[in-house]
Amino acid sequence: MGLLDRFKKVKDGLSRTRSTFVERITRVISKKTKIDDELIDEIEETLLSSDVGFDATEKIIGDIRARVKSEGYEDAAVLNRLLREEIAKYLIVPDGAPGPKDGPHVIMIVGVNGAGKTTTVGKLSYNFRNDGKKVLIAAADTFRAAANEQLQIWANRAGVEIIQQTPGTDPGAVAYDAVNAAKARGVDVVLIDTAGRLHTKTNLMEELRKIVRVIKKVIPDAPHEVYLVLDAVTGQNGLVQARQFLDAAGVTGIVLTKLDGTAKGGIVIAISQELKLPVKYIGVGEGIDDLQPFDRETFVEALFSDTQDENSAAGSVAEGT
Repeated sequence: MGLLDRFKKVKDGLSRTRSTFVERITRVISKKTKIDDELIDEIEETLLSSDVGFDATEKIIGDIRARVKSEGYEDAAVLNRLLREEIAKYLIVPDGAPGPKDGPHVIMIVGVNGAGKTTTVGKLSYNFRNDGKKVLIAAADTFRAAANEQLQIWANRAGVEIIQQTPGTDPGAVAYDAVNAAKARGVDVVLIDTAGRLHTKTNLMEELRKIVRVIKKVIPDAPHEVYLVLDAVTGQNGLVQARQFLDAAGVTGIVLTKLDGTAKGGIVIAISQELKLPVKYIGVGEGIDDLQPFDRETFVEALFSDTQDENSAAGSVAEGT
């Protein structure tokens, strides 16, 4: 997929957020010709209403006030540019692709029911396979009757192998078998799907820790990454869920699904600041190729892009990489 196609997918996926957040910002700024405290206060309210979060909003607005004073800005129109720059500054940049290692790269997928874990596993499998990787899925969500069937469908669509056992099997046993099989078969990436664990039940969190311990018996430094899948539609409630998983599973990054279905795309910024974790992928549609690697420049450009030519916007993204 080319740069322009990726940009268009992200831009389309952010259309609801852009229509409420950016258009409101534009209207607020257009009411005045000069910068004053009331104008900046209105921008602050807009950030909060878009689920940017209190911590991130406080930092962004504080920096804008400081820049207006130190750099001597008076024209209200400059606030749009300053806002873009400050939002970009507070987005954590994900690490690059995993480097070579002795054995498969193991990624564990965690999250609550309904967040989109199984779909995420399928789409990640497709992404990795398209990148030339040999992929194996471990169907360790053994508590939900339909989980194996759903994951098998995604594995077939993505064209990758899957390890699964009968419902009710110990999830740790499935993960153990999958990692062993991956070593024997020369697999590049193992994706371990886990059950939709309710964040209020500590015994289920302990089950996550058990899976991690079992994996380490086969590959001591695995899992190499743990992705927490969050539903963007839940907004700030997703952060409450996330905090419960940080210690239990050692989360290293976020997959934010259903971003195209909400006007609260500002949650991406809140995640970076409040959880101190990178957003690794964003879901911007239902298609198998609609799980996009998160890129800071692409996100900000797509968020603020409206009437500008898409080729020009994509070019700006390319220059920033």
